[in-house]
Amino acid sequence: MVNPMQDHAILQDRLPLLPWMDPRTRRLPGILPVEGQGWLTQDEAYGPQMALRDRLIAAQAPAVHALLPEAEPAAAELYGIILDRLANTPGFKITATSAHRPDGGEVPLDPAQPLRTLGRLVQEDLCLLQARGEEYRLTGAILCFPASWSLDQKIGRQMTDIHTPVAVYDDGMARRVNRLFDAIRPEQPLWRMNYLTYDDHVLFQPRREGEKRPQPTDHTYIRCERQCLLRLPVTRAVVFTIHTYVVDADTVTQDELAALRAAVH
Repeated sequence: MVNPMQDHAILQDRLPLLPWMDPRTRRLPGILPVEGQGWLTQDEAYGPQMALRDRLIAAQAPAVHALLPEAEPAAAELYGIILDRLANTPGFKITATSAHRPDGGEVPLDPAQPLRTLGRLVQEDLCLLQARGEEYRLTGAILCFPASWSLDQKIGRQMTDIHTPVAVYDDGMARRVNRLFDAIRPEQPLWRMNYLTYDDHVLFQPRREGEKRPQPTDHTYIRCERQCLLRLPVTRAVVFTIHTYVVDADTVTQDELAALRAAVH
């Protein structure tokens, strides 16, 4: 896949776990409680991923950022929570006007653009989901590393509509997800992890509904998303975070790779 924003692979050394090998995470939805405050993490790909995020946010902002007016209070709340956390995270230096990142990058702090600012500080993509009636809607996001979906097509839509092309996301799954979202407590974030094989390394892979991802033939890379769900205590919005891992397939054993291919193809 040709992408002018990323001309070489940005890889982690290994996956933090193999979700297709663990019965707790192998089956949908595979939700587990986050230990401590681990809904934000940094790994060895932080510097290269952040450089790519900088380029995408500067050059393709309409494709990677959206914020509906109704989500502005939630985005402001998340902005404050993450900046407070980074102020106590080794490698960051937060001042009144800027943030110094562990990779040496300097990011101006702009509370008028909370998600775009946060997107240049943390590896995670950040999506805001808010309840309307019986369903949750996507009301804001910074999404630099989409895996086969487009933010401009999904913003403002309900979870059922967002997942329309996904065969396993039927009415029963939708009801379970809504109940799960309703039950999320601010003090207990949740997480899950998905898994696929790819033949290319590109992190920014938006696709429109009906546009299928090319099926891999060589299975060169493994791409996983560690997805966390947390409830903001004041606005009560749900934050959906996505930490993307891409590793060489040879970082797992042949048996583990065979099990992965059997699980997803």
